[in-house]
Amino acid sequence: MKQSLFENRHQQEWEQLSRLLDQLERSRNVPQSNEFPHAYRRLCQHLALAQARGYSSLLVDTLQQLALRGHQQLYRDRGRPSGLTAFILVGFPRLVREQWRFVLAACVMFLGSLAGIGLLVYLFPELVYSVMGAEEVSQIRSMYDPAAGHLGRSVERAASEDWVMFGYYIMHNIGIAFQTFASGMMFGLGSAFFLFFNGLTIGAVAGHLTQIGSGGTFWSFVIGHGAFELTAITLAGAAGLQLGWALIAPGRLTRGEALRLAARKSVSMIAGVILLLLIAAFIEAYWSSSAVTPATKYTVGALLWLLVLSYLLLAGRVRHAAE
Repeated sequence: MKQSLFENRHQQEWEQLSRLLDQLERSRNVPQSNEFPHAYRRLCQHLALAQARGYSSLLVDTLQQLALRGHQQLYRDRGRPSGLTAFILVGFPRLVREQWRFVLAACVMFLGSLAGIGLLVYLFPELVYSVMGAEEVSQIRSMYDPAAGHLGRSVERAASEDWVMFGYYIMHNIGIAFQTFASGMMFGLGSAFFLFFNGLTIGAVAGHLTQIGSGGTFWSFVIGHGAFELTAITLAGAAGLQLGWALIAPGRLTRGEALRLAARKSVSMIAGVILLLLIAAFIEAYWSSSAVTPATKYTVGALLWLLVLSYLLLAGRVRHAAE
Protein backbone atom coordinates (compact mmCIF):
# COMPACT_ATOMS: atom_id res chain seq x y z
CA MET A 1 0.00 0.00 0.00
CA LYS A 2 1.29 3.44 -0.89
CA GLN A 3 2.02 5.81 1.99
CA SER A 4 -0.45 8.42 0.76
CA LEU A 5 -3.31 5.88 0.76
CA PHE A 6 -2.23 4.57 4.16
CA GLU A 7 -2.27 8.08 5.61
CA ASN A 8 -5.62 8.98 4.05
CA ARG A 9 -7.18 5.82 5.46
CA HIS A 10 -5.99 6.27 9.03
CA GLN A 11 -5.38 10.02 9.44
CA GLN A 12 -8.73 10.59 11.11
CA GLU A 13 -8.03 7.89 13.72
CA TRP A 14 -4.67 9.46 14.53
CA GLU A 15 -6.17 12.92 14.87
CA GLN A 16 -8.91 11.63 17.18
CA LEU A 17 -6.35 9.88 19.35
CA SER A 18 -4.19 13.03 19.42
CA ARG A 19 -7.15 15.13 20.59
CA LEU A 20 -7.92 12.59 23.30
CA LEU A 21 -4.31 12.63 24.44
CA ASP A 22 -4.39 16.42 24.56
CA GLN A 23 -7.31 16.21 26.99
CA LEU A 24 -5.62 13.58 29.14
CA GLU A 25 -2.35 15.55 29.24
CA ARG A 26 -4.04 18.82 30.19
CA SER A 27 -5.68 17.34 33.26
CA ARG A 28 -4.76 14.24 35.19
CA ASN A 29 -8.33 14.12 36.51
CA VAL A 30 -9.78 13.29 33.08
CA PRO A 31 -10.65 9.57 33.08
CA GLN A 32 -9.56 7.35 30.22
CA SER A 33 -12.40 6.32 27.92
CA ASN A 34 -13.12 2.68 27.19
CA GLU A 35 -12.06 3.22 23.58
CA PHE A 36 -8.61 4.53 24.51
CA PRO A 37 -6.79 1.18 24.94
CA HIS A 38 -8.21 -0.06 21.63
CA ALA A 39 -7.21 3.16 19.85
CA TYR A 40 -3.72 2.89 21.32
CA ARG A 41 -3.32 -0.72 20.14
CA ARG A 42 -4.50 0.29 16.65
CA LEU A 43 -1.89 3.04 16.59
CA CYS A 44 0.85 0.58 17.57
CA GLN A 45 -0.27 -1.67 14.72
CA HIS A 46 -0.12 1.26 12.28
CA LEU A 47 3.35 2.14 13.54
CA ALA A 48 4.58 -1.41 12.98
CA LEU A 49 3.16 -1.41 9.45
CA ALA A 50 4.74 1.95 8.64
CA GLN A 51 8.13 0.71 9.81
CA ALA A 52 7.85 -2.62 7.98
CA ARG A 53 6.81 -0.95 4.72
CA GLY A 54 9.62 1.60 4.82
CA TYR A 55 7.41 4.68 4.92
CA SER A 56 9.02 8.11 5.39
CA SER A 57 10.90 8.81 8.60
CA LEU A 58 8.66 11.79 9.30
CA LEU A 59 5.53 9.61 9.32
CA VAL A 60 7.19 6.91 11.41
CA ASP A 61 8.55 9.54 13.80
CA THR A 62 5.11 11.15 14.16
CA LEU A 63 3.47 7.81 14.93
CA GLN A 64 6.24 6.97 17.40
CA GLN A 65 5.66 10.21 19.27
CA LEU A 66 1.92 9.56 19.35
CA ALA A 67 2.57 6.03 20.59
CA LEU A 68 4.89 7.34 23.30
CA ARG A 69 2.25 9.79 24.47
CA GLY A 70 -0.36 7.03 24.45
CA HIS A 71 1.90 4.68 26.42
CA GLN A 72 2.52 7.35 29.04
CA GLN A 73 -1.20 7.98 29.47
CA LEU A 74 -2.18 4.31 29.43
CA TYR A 75 0.23 3.48 32.24
CA ARG A 76 0.41 6.84 33.89
CA ASP A 77 0.94 7.16 37.62
CA ARG A 78 -0.95 10.05 39.19
CA GLY A 79 1.93 10.55 41.57
CA ARG A 80 4.26 11.42 38.71
CA PRO A 81 4.93 14.97 37.54
CA SER A 82 2.83 16.42 34.72
CA GLY A 83 2.68 19.51 32.56
CA LEU A 84 5.63 21.86 32.85
CA THR A 85 7.34 19.73 35.49
CA ALA A 86 7.15 16.64 33.28
CA PHE A 87 8.52 18.61 30.33
CA ILE A 88 11.48 19.85 32.36
CA LEU A 89 12.29 16.55 34.06
CA VAL A 90 11.50 14.17 31.19
CA GLY A 91 10.26 15.67 27.94
CA PHE A 92 12.98 18.18 27.15
CA PRO A 93 16.07 16.01 27.78
CA ARG A 94 14.41 13.14 25.90
CA LEU A 95 13.73 15.45 22.97
CA VAL A 96 17.37 16.57 22.91
CA ARG A 97 18.57 12.96 22.83
CA GLU A 98 16.02 12.06 20.17
CA GLN A 99 17.30 14.86 17.94
CA TRP A 100 20.95 13.98 18.56
CA ARG A 101 21.91 14.20 14.88
CA PHE A 102 20.86 17.84 14.64
CA VAL A 103 22.38 18.56 18.05
CA LEU A 104 25.68 17.00 16.96
CA ALA A 105 25.69 19.02 13.73
CA ALA A 106 25.01 22.22 15.68
CA CYS A 107 27.81 21.38 18.14
CA VAL A 108 30.30 20.93 15.32
CA MET A 109 29.30 24.23 13.69
CA PHE A 110 29.14 26.33 16.87
CA LEU A 111 31.63 24.84 19.31
CA GLY A 112 33.95 23.71 16.52
CA SER A 113 34.21 27.21 15.05
CA LEU A 114 34.56 28.66 18.57
CA ALA A 115 37.48 26.41 19.49
CA GLY A 116 39.13 26.71 16.07
CA ILE A 117 39.16 30.51 15.83
CA GLY A 118 40.07 30.79 19.50
CA LEU A 119 43.23 28.77 18.94
CA LEU A 120 44.08 30.66 15.75
CA VAL A 121 43.66 34.07 17.38
CA TYR A 122 45.78 32.95 20.31
CA LEU A 123 48.56 31.86 17.93
CA PHE A 124 48.14 34.76 15.47
CA PRO A 125 46.89 37.77 17.52
CA GLU A 126 46.24 40.10 14.57
CA LEU A 127 43.63 37.67 13.28
CA VAL A 128 41.15 39.03 15.83
CA TYR A 129 40.70 42.14 13.66
CA SER A 130 39.41 39.94 10.85
CA VAL A 131 36.48 38.99 13.07
CA MET A 132 35.93 42.16 15.14
CA GLY A 133 36.49 45.86 14.65
CA ALA A 134 39.18 47.79 16.52
CA GLU A 135 36.59 49.59 18.65
CA GLU A 136 34.96 46.31 19.67
CA VAL A 137 38.33 44.83 20.59
CA SER A 138 39.12 47.89 22.72
CA GLN A 139 35.79 47.62 24.53
CA ILE A 140 36.28 43.93 25.22
CA ARG A 141 39.75 44.61 26.62
CA SER A 142 38.31 47.25 28.94
CA MET A 143 35.53 44.99 30.18
CA TYR A 144 37.91 42.19 31.15
CA ASP A 145 40.94 44.20 32.23
CA PRO A 146 42.06 42.60 35.54
CA ALA A 147 43.09 46.02 36.89
CA ALA A 148 39.81 47.77 36.05
CA GLY A 149 37.67 46.23 38.80
CA HIS A 150 34.46 45.95 36.79
CA LEU A 151 34.49 42.29 35.84
CA GLY A 152 32.35 41.56 32.81
CA ARG A 153 30.79 45.03 32.77
CA SER A 154 31.50 48.13 30.78
CA VAL A 155 32.98 50.99 32.78
CA GLU A 156 29.60 52.76 33.01
CA ARG A 157 27.80 49.87 34.68
CA ALA A 158 27.74 49.55 38.44
CA ALA A 159 27.33 46.42 40.52
CA SER A 160 24.02 47.77 41.90
CA GLU A 161 22.51 47.45 38.44
CA ASP A 162 22.65 43.67 38.39
CA TRP A 163 18.86 43.40 38.19
CA VAL A 164 18.89 45.61 35.08
CA MET A 165 21.57 43.43 33.56
CA PHE A 166 19.48 40.35 34.33
CA GLY A 167 16.72 41.70 32.09
CA TYR A 168 19.23 42.75 29.45
CA TYR A 169 20.84 39.32 29.34
CA ILE A 170 17.44 37.65 29.00
CA MET A 171 16.40 39.81 26.04
CA HIS A 172 19.82 39.69 24.38
CA ASN A 173 20.34 35.94 24.68
CA ILE A 174 16.78 35.00 23.74
CA GLY A 175 17.09 37.29 20.73
CA ILE A 176 20.22 35.45 19.58
CA ALA A 177 18.62 32.05 20.17
CA PHE A 178 15.43 32.95 18.30
CA GLN A 179 17.42 34.41 15.42
CA THR A 180 19.46 31.22 15.18
CA PHE A 181 16.31 29.08 15.32
CA ALA A 182 14.00 31.03 13.01
CA SER A 183 16.61 31.45 10.29
CA GLY A 184 16.47 27.67 9.85
CA MET A 185 13.50 28.36 7.57
CA MET A 186 16.09 29.32 4.94
CA PHE A 187 16.69 25.61 4.31
CA GLY A 188 18.93 25.49 7.40
CA LEU A 189 21.46 27.93 5.94
CA GLY A 190 20.48 30.74 8.30
CA SER A 191 20.92 28.58 11.39
CA ALA A 192 24.27 27.31 10.12
CA PHE A 193 25.41 30.89 9.47
CA PHE A 194 24.51 32.15 12.93
CA LEU A 195 26.05 29.10 14.61
CA PHE A 196 29.34 29.77 12.78
CA PHE A 197 29.10 33.53 13.31
CA ASN A 198 28.47 33.33 17.06
CA GLY A 199 31.14 30.66 17.41
CA LEU A 200 33.69 32.81 15.58
CA THR A 201 32.83 35.90 17.65
CA ILE A 202 32.99 34.18 21.05
CA GLY A 203 36.09 32.22 20.08
CA ALA A 204 37.90 35.33 18.85
CA VAL A 205 37.16 37.12 22.14
CA ALA A 206 38.34 34.13 24.18
CA GLY A 207 41.54 33.68 22.17
CA HIS A 208 42.40 37.39 22.20
CA LEU A 209 41.82 37.93 25.92
CA THR A 210 43.79 34.81 26.78
CA GLN A 211 46.66 35.93 24.55
CA ILE A 212 46.95 39.41 26.15
CA GLY A 213 46.86 38.08 29.72
CA SER A 214 43.21 38.73 30.59
CA GLY A 215 42.26 35.08 30.32
CA GLY A 216 41.88 34.60 34.06
CA THR A 217 39.35 37.42 34.26
CA PHE A 218 37.46 36.24 31.19
CA TRP A 219 37.31 32.53 31.93
CA SER A 220 36.33 32.95 35.57
CA PHE A 221 33.49 35.22 34.42
CA VAL A 222 32.03 33.03 31.67
CA ILE A 223 32.50 29.52 33.04
CA GLY A 224 29.43 29.65 35.29
CA HIS A 225 26.70 30.85 32.94
CA GLY A 226 28.48 29.42 29.87
CA ALA A 227 27.21 25.93 30.66
CA PHE A 228 23.62 27.05 30.13
CA GLU A 229 24.15 29.79 27.53
CA LEU A 230 26.38 27.89 25.11
CA THR A 231 24.20 24.79 25.41
CA ALA A 232 21.09 26.86 24.71
CA ILE A 233 22.57 28.44 21.56
CA THR A 234 23.62 25.00 20.32
CA LEU A 235 20.12 23.59 20.87
CA ALA A 236 18.49 26.62 19.23
CA GLY A 237 20.67 25.96 16.20
CA ALA A 238 19.73 22.27 16.25
CA ALA A 239 16.03 23.21 16.24
CA GLY A 240 16.63 25.51 13.26
CA LEU A 241 18.56 22.82 11.38
CA GLN A 242 15.66 20.45 11.91
CA LEU A 243 13.31 22.94 10.23
CA GLY A 244 15.73 23.31 7.36
CA TRP A 245 16.09 19.57 6.90
CA ALA A 246 12.30 19.16 6.74
CA LEU A 247 12.32 21.56 3.78
CA ILE A 248 15.30 19.91 2.10
CA ALA A 249 14.24 16.27 2.56
CA PRO A 250 10.46 16.11 3.18
CA GLY A 251 10.28 12.49 2.04
CA ARG A 252 6.88 11.55 0.65
CA LEU A 253 5.19 14.45 2.41
CA THR A 254 4.74 17.91 1.01
CA ARG A 255 7.20 20.48 2.31
CA GLY A 256 4.39 22.18 4.20
CA GLU A 257 3.39 18.96 6.00
CA ALA A 258 7.00 18.05 6.73
CA LEU A 259 7.66 21.52 8.10
CA ARG A 260 4.56 21.36 10.30
CA LEU A 261 5.65 18.06 11.82
CA ALA A 262 9.22 19.27 12.36
CA ALA A 263 7.99 22.53 13.90
CA ARG A 264 6.23 20.67 16.71
CA LYS A 265 9.50 19.33 18.04
CA SER A 266 11.48 22.45 17.21
CA VAL A 267 9.10 24.69 19.16
CA SER A 268 9.30 22.31 22.14
CA MET A 269 13.09 22.47 21.88
CA ILE A 270 12.97 26.28 21.95
CA ALA A 271 10.82 26.19 25.09
CA GLY A 272 13.64 24.29 26.81
CA VAL A 273 16.20 26.69 25.33
CA ILE A 274 14.38 29.64 26.89
CA LEU A 275 14.48 27.92 30.28
CA LEU A 276 18.25 27.41 29.95
CA LEU A 277 18.72 31.06 28.96
CA LEU A 278 16.73 32.30 31.97
CA ILE A 279 19.05 30.34 34.24
CA ALA A 280 22.10 31.61 32.34
CA ALA A 281 20.95 35.24 32.65
CA PHE A 282 20.41 34.86 36.39
CA ILE A 283 23.87 33.36 36.92
CA GLU A 284 25.54 35.94 34.68
CA ALA A 285 23.91 38.89 36.44
CA TYR A 286 24.26 37.78 40.05
CA TRP A 287 27.15 35.30 40.18
CA SER A 288 29.54 35.64 37.25
CA SER A 289 30.51 39.25 38.03
CA SER A 290 30.51 38.83 41.83
CA ALA A 291 33.65 39.29 43.92
CA VAL A 292 34.28 35.59 44.44
CA THR A 293 37.69 33.98 44.09
CA PRO A 294 38.44 32.56 40.64
CA ALA A 295 39.06 29.11 42.14
CA THR A 296 35.53 29.08 43.54
CA LYS A 297 34.08 30.18 40.20
CA TYR A 298 35.99 27.49 38.32
CA THR A 299 34.76 24.86 40.77
CA VAL A 300 31.14 25.99 40.56
CA GLY A 301 31.42 26.35 36.79
CA ALA A 302 32.74 22.82 36.39
CA LEU A 303 29.89 21.49 38.52
CA LEU A 304 27.34 23.42 36.44
CA TRP A 305 28.75 21.98 33.22
CA LEU A 306 28.53 18.50 34.74
CA LEU A 307 24.95 19.21 35.85
CA VAL A 308 23.83 20.37 32.39
CA LEU A 309 25.46 17.44 30.58
CA SER A 310 24.11 14.91 33.08
CA TYR A 311 20.63 16.40 32.81
CA LEU A 312 20.54 16.22 29.02
CA LEU A 313 22.10 12.76 28.82
CA LEU A 314 20.41 11.00 31.75
CA ALA A 315 17.16 12.74 32.78
CA GLY A 316 13.99 10.85 31.87
CA ARG A 317 15.70 7.55 31.07
CA VAL A 318 14.27 5.52 33.97
CA ARG A 319 10.59 6.26 33.48
CA HIS A 320 9.83 3.21 31.34
CA ALA A 321 11.65 0.97 33.78
CA ALA A 322 9.41 2.21 36.57
CA GLU A 323 6.35 1.42 34.46
